[in-house]
Amino acid sequence: MSLGRGFSVLWSANAASNLADGLAFVSMPLLAASLTDDPRWVAGLATVYALVRLLVALPIGVWVDRADRPTLLAFANILRGCTVLAFALCLQFGAGSLLLLYIVFALIGTLESAADNASMSLVPALVRDRDLDRANGRISATQIIADEFAGPPLGGLLFALAAAVPIFAMGGLWTAAGFLALALPRRLKGAAIAGVTEPKSGRATLWAEAAAGARWLGGNRVVGALALIGALASVGYMLPFSILVLFAQQQLDVDSAGYGVILAASALGGLAGSFAAPRIRSKIGYRWTIAASLLTGAVSLLALSATDNGVVAALLLAAYILHAVIWGICATSLRQRLVPDELRGRVNAASRVLALLGLALGSALGGVLAVVHIALPVLAGGLVFLVCAVAAVFLFRPTDPRNRKPTRARAVTR
Repeated sequence: MSLGRGFSVLWSANAASNLADGLAFVSMPLLAASLTDDPRWVAGLATVYALVRLLVALPIGVWVDRADRPTLLAFANILRGCTVLAFALCLQFGAGSLLLLYIVFALIGTLESAADNASMSLVPALVRDRDLDRANGRISATQIIADEFAGPPLGGLLFALAAAVPIFAMGGLWTAAGFLALALPRRLKGAAIAGVTEPKSGRATLWAEAAAGARWLGGNRVVGALALIGALASVGYMLPFSILVLFAQQQLDVDSAGYGVILAASALGGLAGSFAAPRIRSKIGYRWTIAASLLTGAVSLLALSATDNGVVAALLLAAYILHAVIWGICATSLRQRLVPDELRGRVNAASRVLALLGLALGSALGGVLAVVHIALPVLAGGLVFLVCAVAAVFLFRPTDPRNRKPTRARAVTR
């Protein structure tokens, strides 16, 4: 069943952008490795990308609420594409350098944060509330196909032709995504009018507006609980995934090809989760879908920590990614339903900051625990998700009747 022309346009723009992301996942590290043989500089790309997204998240949240979101989404993608195309030309004519790659990667991270937040904030204005799960499921499925299956092998193939080829392709795809977004409808259902917050110039005002979104997040029991569980789940995710390649080598005894097969199998679990989430949520509600998905994540990691069989590990990781996608779809849909439109960008940003901090903490702890035993981070991740599942049962109870919209809150958190 169609979700409407507006959503189809947004979905098409996201699909093009996701394919570019998949190309970048492989081609950017390969390009860095061709420019330096120092592993610290190659790994530093991911560090810079994460730090930039963390630093710009809150200011971008303010601009998503201030600006016309379709225009912001379009120009963020067009600027991202033009930046990468200019870099590809530099590579083509021998003017590329590691410093320039770092600068471009930082700009990509900044513009991606703006595009992602604007896109997520637009979905509720393009589809009905009852269709949010389906819409987010379609976006998630497309992202998995582009990021996990199509983009990486295509990026490797294009890089084998010439280093600049996948960079040109990325730039073209992001530019195309931007022009597609220009076709989004301008009069959107329930959307706040651009400039409704009457922003004033000055640094203090920007951060004051960002703080207003954080305060709303802290004051709403359901959305605040989502953010806290999301931050804790991010710790649980990065505990095992920060050392997963070493776990595969040392405990599962698989080579690089086997590791790739395991990751591909896990992505299939995520694809299944994209289609299953709306059906499961419609039968048992958000509260129990979220709790059950987090429990699935806990059980899969606890079992993974005890196995040394590659096939079993692939199945368990598929179950884990299935849980992660179902949890992500439900969390996104709930935020879209409950956050006022004029605050959506800032609340998304505040939630994202908590998740990014959780990822950083989980990555650091994973490395420390792996020194003791390679399976310990995986076991610890399972225990963290077990805590998340229990917290979901107690925190996502029906809202207090004194809240502004108790009927709506009850309906979505039952």
